[in-house]
Amino acid sequence: MDNRIKLKQALITELDLEDITIDDIVDEAPLFGEGLGLDSLDAIELVVLVQRNFGITMHDQEEARAAFQSFNTLLAYIEKHGK
Repeated sequence: MDNRIKLKQALITELDLEDITIDDIVDEAPLFGEGLGLDSLDAIELVVLVQRNFGITMHDQEEARAAFQSFNTLLAYIEKHGK
C-alpha cells in the first residue's frame, strides 16, 4: 500500500473522521480549519499517528506546524523522513 492511501486511512480511523472516505480527503486542502476541520487536540493525535504508522518522530512544534499545513505537506514530510 502506498503512503498516500495508508495516511488517508490512518487519518480517518485514528482521528474518528466519521462520514469521510479516502476520496473525500483533498490532497491540497488544509488539515485544519476549512479543510478537514481538525483542531488543536487533533494536532497531538497527528504527531502520535505519524510516529505509530510511519516510525517518524517529530522533534519540535515548528516542524509539526510546517508538516501539518495540508495533506500533501504531511505526506511529503513522511516520505522525506520515513525509513
